[in-house]
Amino acid sequence: MVKAKKHLGQHFLIDDSISYNIANALKNENKYTHLIEVGPGTGALTKHLLQNKDFITVAAEIDRESVAYLNQHYPNLLVLEESFLNLDFDSVTEGNIAVAGNFPYNISTQILFKVLDEKHRVPEVVGMFQKEVAERIAEKPGSKKYGILSVLLQAYYDIEYLFTVDASAFNPPPKVQSGVIRLVRNNVEKLDCDEKRFKQVVKTAFNQRRKMLRSSLKSLLSDELKTKELFTKRPEQLSVQDFYCHYQFNF
Repeated sequence: MVKAKKHLGQHFLIDDSISYNIANALKNENKYTHLIEVGPGTGALTKHLLQNKDFITVAAEIDRESVAYLNQHYPNLLVLEESFLNLDFDSVTEGNIAVAGNFPYNISTQILFKVLDEKHRVPEVVGMFQKEVAERIAEKPGSKKYGILSVLLQAYYDIEYLFTVDASAFNPPPKVQSGVIRLVRNNVEKLDCDEKRFKQVVKTAFNQRRKMLRSSLKSLLSDELKTKELFTKRPEQLSVQDFYCHYQFNF
């Protein structure tokens, strides 16, 4: 029996209907050939993913007990004993790769930044997060939940909050509710601005989210830009497009 390890943030799904619904939330509209499941544990989600013959499921797991369990119970599954965060996608396939999983909450944000780094190869993500994080990722402008992750991810993905999962669906139960979201790559191939500068602007603005942009971004703005109406707003009032439109942040 595999024991959940606190330092790995493991909470094993025991409600099979939740696992089924996560697996079936994958659309695969872009016809990817491979999917990486992050932290499959004992395979609660894996068994449903393997039923989908449209893609090949590959597991990335660092817990040795879980790796041994998966190799014993799913002999046809390729299990990579490696952190998803360090995974070289080319070692899996040269094509597109979807990502799914009941993500460990302690690295869920890092998983998303890895997805952003590989955005041109990741057409879809379906995953479970701490509910607060899931809501933040899918949130629209005008809310206090809208933040750095919202903007950076929504620049490249259409995001939908799918459903909430109660703590009782896990063993051991986490102290928070969970939320499942789906990210589907949009048509934005390249932003109309320098992407590194875009990230810098977003992070700088939200790190001082109570301030108007002309204050939080003052070191990045010319005197002329500071007088524009846009910069009298706070960051949560701006759409994703407001953040990357070239004529506004081309400084």
